[in-house]
Amino acid sequence: MWKIIRQIARTGIRTEAPPFATGDESPAAVERIHKDILDILGQALAIRVVDAGSCNGCELEINALANPYYNIEGLGIRFVASPRHADMLLVTGPVSRNMEMALRRTYDAIPEPRLVVAIGNCGCTGGIFGDSYATCGAVSNVLPVDMAVPGCPPPPIDILRGILSAVRRRR
Repeated sequence: MWKIIRQIARTGIRTEAPPFATGDESPAAVERIHKDILDILGQALAIRVVDAGSCNGCELEINALANPYYNIEGLGIRFVASPRHADMLLVTGPVSRNMEMALRRTYDAIPEPRLVVAIGNCGCTGGIFGDSYATCGAVSNVLPVDMAVPGCPPPPIDILRGILSAVRRRR
């Protein structure tokens, strides 16, 4: 035990330095997007997220939007469980054959005017799964898509930009 304590005292605490924000994810960029969303919306935006067959990488990035750094709840953007309360549909992953009908029903349950944003390479193009016996491929093969956010997975700031772009196109 003394040997371990001496080694700890000799080595010290080794940790990595905190990551620095890149040019795209600087606090100023996030604040600018927050301001744009509030200016355009002027009201709350309810989003229904549907995983149509993804690996959950995109869902992790979508969940990161709720942390204090991005603070989408403070902007009036919230995730809802019912499509009847939603204004926008965020779809991740290639649409599996088993999720095709459920995705269409969710889309039909959202009141007009509704927006659809495809998240990730799989949602935009079908990704590595493509169009196969198990998948329908991209979300656009099943639903009309207003905005596609590529990336594997896309960072939260890009998802926020995609939401903003989809809302701008409708206004």
